[in-house]
Amino acid sequence: MPYPDGPLKTRAVVKPGIYALIPPEGRVFNVIPGLTNCQTTILCTPKIGAGFVQYVGTAQPGGGCAETAFGADDGVETFIHILDGEGRLELAIDGRTETCGRGGYAYAPAGKGIYFRNVGEKPLRFLLYKQRYLPHPDPARLPRAVFGNLDDIRERPYDGMENVFVRDLLPVDETYDMNMHTLSFAPGGCHPFIETHVQEHGAYIYEGQGMYLLDDDWIPVQPGDFIWFGPYVKQACYGTGRSRLSYIYSKDCHRDAPI
Repeated sequence: MPYPDGPLKTRAVVKPGIYALIPPEGRVFNVIPGLTNCQTTILCTPKIGAGFVQYVGTAQPGGGCAETAFGADDGVETFIHILDGEGRLELAIDGRTETCGRGGYAYAPAGKGIYFRNVGEKPLRFLLYKQRYLPHPDPARLPRAVFGNLDDIRERPYDGMENVFVRDLLPVDETYDMNMHTLSFAPGGCHPFIETHVQEHGAYIYEGQGMYLLDDDWIPVQPGDFIWFGPYVKQACYGTGRSRLSYIYSKDCHRDAPI
């Protein structure tokens, strides 16, 4: 790594228990047992106040976790998404195997875990996510594995707005206690109001530029930025660039609050 060009600086903002913006610059690679030939960064954990763990990584050809399933601990559900790259990811969950490229994703129910391996000749970048599953009150309602690709999901207007678009990657069904969505803002698009809610999010921006309200701070965001939103943090976004601002984000949902 070369010496810095000028004074050290960062766009990172970290407010434990409230929110965090983790830009690409300044990230370090973490050794994750079971992941081989991958450069992986842990973006978010309960150490900052989150109820989940999220990672971003690059799998070289042959890289992944083909020997031991990622996130196969009892009670832990997992999700993987291919951000970009020319590689092909082989995914296996509970005996089902599929191979996909950019835009592909998969969800594994609690305790199943995900085997994955880059079977292509080029690297690819991926997002990984895990959290503890909160069972539905009806014990017969158990989530199933999900495989899909963003390109196969039709966008729909977000809250009736014609310049903001959403996609649901997992079934919108209370059997599932989480979902993954994409949200896209055309230039000038914004949230219809400033949100304040119990759900937390982990958002990874993959295209465009915008200004994001996080708590009491308006912060510029761009591709590669990761944002953690704690429960009840004030949040809203404007798309400010010349093209769409888009990100993929997690949401905990479909469960009552414990007391």
